[in-house]
Amino acid sequence: MSAPAALDETTRTELEAAAFRRLVAHLRARTDVQNIDLMNLAGFCRNCLANWYLDAAQERGLPLSKDQSREAVYGMPYEEWKVRHQSEASDAQKQAFDRAAGEPH
Repeated sequence: MSAPAALDETTRTELEAAAFRRLVAHLRARTDVQNIDLMNLAGFCRNCLANWYLDAAQERGLPLSKDQSREAVYGMPYEEWKVRHQSEASDAQKQAFDRAAGEPH
């Protein structure tokens, strides 16, 4: 799907960046939603988003590390986020993840 003709490339990029920032803020606020829940429902999680961010930086030759990309998404070092907010996945969550991993995308 292409952007409406009325949007120039700069404006489109600015809107996409604003939407990304809003998504990241929303995910930071919703620490009750575990990554495995996101993976099971949407097929991506905070780590995926951080990896996409890292990929974009690397495509542009920018020196960004995996830890830095995760901090950009989580708002803190990943290890700190895990200690504060990550719970052990239930058996049901793990089974749903395993089922989803076997489905074609």
